[in-house]
Amino acid sequence: MAERKRPSFLYFLLIAVVAMVAVIGGRWYIYVAYASDPFDEVGISLNLKMPEPIRKAGCDMLKARFEGKTLPPAGCGDTGSW
Repeated sequence: MAERKRPSFLYFLLIAVVAMVAVIGGRWYIYVAYASDPFDEVGISLNLKMPEPIRKAGCDMLKARFEGKTLPPAGCGDTGSW
């Protein structure tokens, strides 16, 4: 019977990074697409940490849902997308 090779540390590290990106990215998307309040603290902090193109897309999604109803959340007023 052939002995199975154990997965390497890099394999587990890759799985952990992919899982972390999925969780953080999913939480960010839930904030920009479905939040009932644009001032969710966790959503705002995740949006502020995103790269500029992703943050702008998130601000555009929030703007489409909340424009005229409230002030822009932190990080969206300075992108020019609100």
